[in-house]
Amino acid sequence: MPTVTVTTREDVEHKLEIVPGISLMETIRDAGIDELLALCGGCCSCATCHVHIDPAFAEQLPPMSEDENDLLDSSDHRNATSRLSCQIPMTAELRGLKVRIAEED
Repeated sequence: MPTVTVTTREDVEHKLEIVPGISLMETIRDAGIDELLALCGGCCSCATCHVHIDPAFAEQLPPMSEDENDLLDSSDHRNATSRLSCQIPMTAELRGLKVRIAEED
């Protein structure tokens, strides 16, 4: 079973099963990790599902849209590995992906 490792702001690691067809945000939310607010429910309109992606996986992710880029610009915690987890579809190819939930703005 392919998994993704999610690290919370308190450095607690969770290994979550990848379910193809749902987003990384849904994976984290459905696991009950409350740090990831995802207020818009995955509509790419709030940036409350901001995560930092392991750079080793950057090339495997879909390109960032202009909307996602604009939303991430509003975060004080954006860095080169920032993505919105609602914009990352889970696939078996992402087996071993590691992400950290970004600090809250």
